[in-house]
Amino acid sequence: MPKIDVEKTRKDFPILSTTSNGKRLVYLDSAATSQKPGGVINAISEYYRTYNANIHRGLYDISVKATEAYTKSKEAVANFINADSYREIVYCKNTTDAINLVALSWAEGNVGRGDTILATEMEHHSNIVPWQLLAKRKGAKVEYIRMKSDFTIDMDDYREKLEANPKLVSFTHVSNVLGTVNDAKEITRLSRKAGARTLIDAAQSVPHMPVDVKDIDCDFMAFSGHKMLGPAGLGVLYGKEAMLEEMPPVYGGGDMIRSVSFKESTWNELPWKFEAGTSNTEGGIGLGAAIDYLNKVGMKNVRAHETELTRYALKRLEETRGVKIYGIGLKGMAAFNRAGVVSFNIEGAHPHDVSTILNSEGIAIRAGHHCAMPLVNTVLREPAVARASFYLYNKPEEIDILVDSVAKVRSVLHLKN
Repeated sequence: MPKIDVEKTRKDFPILSTTSNGKRLVYLDSAATSQKPGGVINAISEYYRTYNANIHRGLYDISVKATEAYTKSKEAVANFINADSYREIVYCKNTTDAINLVALSWAEGNVGRGDTILATEMEHHSNIVPWQLLAKRKGAKVEYIRMKSDFTIDMDDYREKLEANPKLVSFTHVSNVLGTVNDAKEITRLSRKAGARTLIDAAQSVPHMPVDVKDIDCDFMAFSGHKMLGPAGLGVLYGKEAMLEEMPPVYGGGDMIRSVSFKESTWNELPWKFEAGTSNTEGGIGLGAAIDYLNKVGMKNVRAHETELTRYALKRLEETRGVKIYGIGLKGMAAFNRAGVVSFNIEGAHPHDVSTILNSEGIAIRAGHHCAMPLVNTVLREPAVARASFYLYNKPEEIDILVDSVAKVRSVLHLKN
C-alpha cells in the first residue's frame, strides 16, 4: 500500500509553514477542525473571483456554473460515502445542525410518549442535547449504553436495552475524546433487528477512514466539512431516500418549495426541500475540492497513517512520567482499533495550564471537556482532559515535540511526582 509522503503533503497546507510564539506551528487539534490545503482555498477564491452568483435562481452563465459546481459537490459527497444518489445528501450548517434536523423532522413525527431513544456514554453534546429536548417535548426518554472498562461499548448492555424496543439508536462512530472506533455495522444490524432506526454521528470517522453507508446500512449519518479539509459552515446529513421522502421540512422559505400560494405550499424534490434560503455555495464548492484531495490521497492511506501516528503517540506518552492516558492503550490488544485522538492528563496539572504552556512552545492542542461533559465528568471522573489529535499532515517529529514539551510543563509547574 502506498504511504503518505508527509513532507510533500505538508507543503499543500499554507498554515503549517507559519509560526506560533516564534516557533514552527505544531497543530495537533484536527479533531476540532482540520487545516485546509491550497486547493480548497483556491477553489473558494476562484468562485468568489470569477463566478459568484446565487444558485438555482439565475439563467445567466455564472449562476448556471455555480449551480453545477454546487450540485457536483453533492455528487462527490455521495460517492465518497457510497450513497445511492446526491438526493440523499442534505447540506446543513454542521454535524449538530444535521442531527437536529432529524430530531425536528423524523423524530418529531415518530417518537411519542413513553418511547426510548438510545445513545452511548461517549457521545458529543450534539448527540445528547437534541434528544433531551425532544424527550421533554414528547414525553419520551433518553437512555445511554454503558461503556466497559476498556473504553468500548458494552454490547451486552446494548442488547439488553434493545429489548425495550427503542425508536432510535443514535451513536458516535468514533469518540472525539477516547478515539474508540465503534462497530457501526453491528450496532446498526442489531438496531434494525429490534425495529429501531439508526443515526450515526460520523464527524470523527468520515474525515479519517473509509466509510460506506450502504455497507453499514444506517438510516442517517451526520458529519462536518470543516473536519475533513473543507470550510466551516457546511455539514452533511445523509439519509436513505425513502426516509427523507417521508420527512417534512423543518425550515421554510425560498428554494425548498415547488409552489406557494396564500393558502398553502408544496415542497421541492430531494434534497432541496431541506435547504431553505440562499445556499452556502462556497462551502459546497470547498467541500467538493476537499473530497477531491482526500480521494487522491486515498482514505485507506489516511487511516493507515493516523494509526501509525497514534501507536507512536501512545508509546511515547505511556513512557512519559506522570502522564495518564484515556482510551484504548497499546498493551493487551488483539487488534488496534483506535482513531487518531489521544486524551491525557499530567498528574498535578490542570489541562488548561498544560495547553497554555504547550502553546508557548508553538503546540496547539485542545483542553477541556471537549463537548462531552457526561463522558469526561461522570464516566472518566475528571474536570477536563488534554487532547492531541492527528491528521494526514502530521508527522512523528511533532509527537516528539509534544512529548518533550511535557517536561517543560512539569518544570514550569514545579511538579515533583
